[in-house]
Amino acid sequence: MSLREENEEGRDLKKPFLHAGSWYRMSNNVRQSSLFGSTQAIRDSSISVFLCVFIVALGPIQFGFTAGYTSPTQSAIISDLGLSVSESLMIASIPNIIGWLVISFAKVPVYIAEIAPQNLRGALVSVNQLSVAIGTMLAYLLGIFVEWRILAVLGILPCTLLTLGLFFVPESPRWLAKIGLTDEFETSLQVLRGFDVDISVEVNEIKRSLASTNKSTTIRFAELKQRRYRLPLMIGIGLLILQQLSGINGVFFYSSTIFQNAGITSSDIATLGVGIVQVLATCVTLWLVDKSGRRILLIVSSAGMAFSLLVVAISFYMKDYVSENSPLQGTLSILSLVGVVAMVVAFSAGMGAIPWIIMSEILPINIKGLAGSVATLASWLFSWLVTLTANLLLAWNSGGTFTIYTVVCIFTLGFVSLWVPETKGKTLEEIQLFFK
Repeated sequence: MSLREENEEGRDLKKPFLHAGSWYRMSNNVRQSSLFGSTQAIRDSSISVFLCVFIVALGPIQFGFTAGYTSPTQSAIISDLGLSVSESLMIASIPNIIGWLVISFAKVPVYIAEIAPQNLRGALVSVNQLSVAIGTMLAYLLGIFVEWRILAVLGILPCTLLTLGLFFVPESPRWLAKIGLTDEFETSLQVLRGFDVDISVEVNEIKRSLASTNKSTTIRFAELKQRRYRLPLMIGIGLLILQQLSGINGVFFYSSTIFQNAGITSSDIATLGVGIVQVLATCVTLWLVDKSGRRILLIVSSAGMAFSLLVVAISFYMKDYVSENSPLQGTLSILSLVGVVAMVVAFSAGMGAIPWIIMSEILPINIKGLAGSVATLASWLFSWLVTLTANLLLAWNSGGTFTIYTVVCIFTLGFVSLWVPETKGKTLEEIQLFFK
């Protein structure tokens, strides 16, 4: 075999196994055909960044639906199957672990960050968290009207639509450039930006960034100790772990139980209200993130969560010392509800979406695939841990549970203040220069 043939074979091995969005790859001959004979026809046939984000957002909707599924169905599942709380948690843990391992390789925030224009990157990556909130709200809403088996069947719809939609989205231009597929890289970027847009400046920036990184595709563990790798990994993974340790998924999974413990009779309606508030608050974040900046929103969010969780903890502690017939019981129930809602609002204002934005922005491109998977895996493993322990902690002591979550949020506030940089208004390539 000749050297040229070996090089071509090696190049073929780098090509994607599945050419997602291959319909847009039009050769010059095809562009001159009767179907795509004019520039306007080509422009009309291009796919926009917004449609790509809409399609891949079906994945987070699926996760949000799964996260919210437990809250309206837990009591019915335990009753119908004759399970104890600990048995239901043990059975659920096995598919959860497998699911989180699969989810860790679906890097939705990283993909969105790599295809989004600089001025829209924060808002578009925030769609990931908005989609989770929408999925959770849908589970809360449908759980009121349908029984748990039908709700489980409805939960497969987002993933089914996502599988079909992935055939119509282009590959990430930066990923194509990284593996040396220059023609495909420029074509993908042109499709995402529109055929009437000059992409030469952005193309040159991406090429310069790749030229300055290590050519080797294999990163040794020892090399991760370098500041350019160590600091982004610490910040990205640290934010995602702290996001989960704040207890947010424990609140979402068992919100009905929390409201019942607080003495609120219409717990399912209250849970749905929390889901709606989360969606609305996340929509506000989409508007603020590219205006106010990431860092300030994280500081406000973590401080707001700490205060809200402290209010909930105090209300539960006081309920233990107040007579059941006392009028203060009603006041404390309302106080705990307000605290939970305020915690969800504060979370959605920053800690919900922005850790994913920061992670997708600060990781160097030559380790982004592996590091993004590790960060996502760490996030969902800690999510599983919090979900597994939340119900047990609530059964132990509701006030103590929220006190633990309060301490985590206070630590998060210090972590953000000391380590997290501002990335608003910077290209991905400019952000990498900060860590060099």
